[in-house]
Amino acid sequence: MCGIAGVQSITFLSSEGLSKALISISHRGPDDSGVYKDSHSGVGLVHTRLSILDLSPLGHQPMSSDDGSVVIVFNGEIYNFRELRAELEFLGCTFHGNSDTEVLLNLYLAHRKGMNGLEKMLKKINGIFAFAIWDADLGALCLARDALGVKPLYYSSSDYGFLFSSEIKALTALLSAYDEDFELLSQIDCSAIDRYLTYLWCPGSQTPSKNVKKLLPGQAIWVKEGKLVDLINWYQLPAFRLTVHDKIKRSEMREADAIHATEHHLSQAVKRQLVADVPVGAFLSGGLDSSSIVAFARKENPNIRCFTIDTSGHHDEGFADDLPYAKKVASHLNVPLDIVKVDPIRMAMDLPSMIAQLDEPLADPAPLNVLYISELARQQGIKVLLSGAGGDDLFSGYRRHFALSLEKYWRWLPFATRALLATGSRSLNAEHPLGRRLRKLFNGAELSGDQRLINYFRWIDRQDLHDLYTPEFLSELGKSRPEDIFLEFLSALPPDTDRLERMLALEQRFFLADHNLTYTDKMSMAVGVEVRVPFLDIDLVEFAALIPPHFKQKGRVGKWILKKTMEPYLPHDIIYRPKSGFGAPLRRWLRNELREWLADTLSPQSLNARGLFDATAVHRLIKANSTGTVDATYTLFSLACIEIWCQNNNVKR
Repeated sequence: MCGIAGVQSITFLSSEGLSKALISISHRGPDDSGVYKDSHSGVGLVHTRLSILDLSPLGHQPMSSDDGSVVIVFNGEIYNFRELRAELEFLGCTFHGNSDTEVLLNLYLAHRKGMNGLEKMLKKINGIFAFAIWDADLGALCLARDALGVKPLYYSSSDYGFLFSSEIKALTALLSAYDEDFELLSQIDCSAIDRYLTYLWCPGSQTPSKNVKKLLPGQAIWVKEGKLVDLINWYQLPAFRLTVHDKIKRSEMREADAIHATEHHLSQAVKRQLVADVPVGAFLSGGLDSSSIVAFARKENPNIRCFTIDTSGHHDEGFADDLPYAKKVASHLNVPLDIVKVDPIRMAMDLPSMIAQLDEPLADPAPLNVLYISELARQQGIKVLLSGAGGDDLFSGYRRHFALSLEKYWRWLPFATRALLATGSRSLNAEHPLGRRLRKLFNGAELSGDQRLINYFRWIDRQDLHDLYTPEFLSELGKSRPEDIFLEFLSALPPDTDRLERMLALEQRFFLADHNLTYTDKMSMAVGVEVRVPFLDIDLVEFAALIPPHFKQKGRVGKWILKKTMEPYLPHDIIYRPKSGFGAPLRRWLRNELREWLADTLSPQSLNARGLFDATAVHRLIKANSTGTVDATYTLFSLACIEIWCQNNNVKR
């Protein structure tokens, strides 16, 4: 796992810029670094290395083909690299080292036929990756991102040329050498800010800056003479391409067969992702997902070291405390468990640095938990951690999935009655977890179809959000709607797709890539730790799409098939424990320990200077939240994260 950055420009290519970019992402790869520069073609590539496979100098990057015509920088892991290597050796390829980077380079050389060859190559890979390949013979730079978007890749295309990197901060470093006065991030993308506030993260290719985009999961692009010239979506989620045969197979799937296949695919995924030339550890929250990963991992490594977080006050949020469950799983599986204890003062102090490291204003304190665990793991000499991320998104584990299943009891009601439900639910006590959940359940009850499905992802009503915006912001926002990207995505699904499967497709495409995986990568790599996600093994993802929806959400039981699968491995009260979030008691903190921090961050002076949000409306919301009239905790936290991001990047309107 590494950090990559680069540029292709017919006008600008600066050694100073490449050096600055390298320094800005050095935390991602503290073991080695390298720079490639071709002034004639205007191409510069940089790489910082976190040595996981083949720790020798033969794994150094940028890595070139024997004739020097092709150069690669690669961030990620190719789990089937040994099988691919055997195929390539059969075709006559020779290898100098034992890294998956060299396999990837030779795989490209074997399929060197432009975009069609690149797509064929990518579909052979089981792994997580973001890479760039400079092909001098073609005079082209190609970039690609893995199927589910585990590894991030940002880019900027302008008169300065085409720039890319694992983190946005490297793009600003590259440009600073060309033009000290050019502020890459200063032009706010209002529609992106609208999405961050609506969902707490930004689905799609947008970032807070108009000048920076995300390469989407399963995408690849070609760049020539500093301009993006071609793009393909090389991977599409299985929900979009289920055949008639697949659907028949799903309808005939028996419970026992589903359990057996789930066990096979998950254990195989964990085994694949334990491959490393350095020690591998694991997150262990005591929830079903992380516990399942550890249960299979310990079969291969009985002494796998596990890590958990101790955050006081989770009961205030309506969640069960994780720590007792994590301890019980560790004892049951007989694995060592290290515990990180955090407190609100430490988290408050670390929030600005968290936002700076994330490059995006993601309104979730959970990234700090990833950071703290990764720091401890690194101190213990562990460079790789296995995560349970993705279990909820494949098998149905979020509360909104259960809420969706309850619609059958009320969606038949007339529009007027559903509208009354929506209006009446807003009067429920927002301070009590049950009140919050009922408000969430019936908020948007008057909506229909995909609009109501998307509404489960919202954290604030549209009109309430608009009330926070200044007239100038609203004018620039225009007719843009945050749900449009979801609606466009869902419109391409087969019309007969089950509603739960439609929601899971949204989770897999957007919530994972644009939120969970983004912060997991950024915060773990901040201290040079790689996080792997066995639930997102491509074979497991493909199989999970064939599991009937009623095996995923069965009545009140989410992830039913996964729970049945894990019954021989884990205690019953671990498998069927209450749902818990990997976060912090933010509601209590913003009303108590972090109250002054919130007031300072969202002071009228700061808000008025920025010109994005109406200071009077924001402080009215703070007051309503503190008295329990509304539950605006995460909206306020999102506003604070956006404000800190703007301060960090000198944004003024």
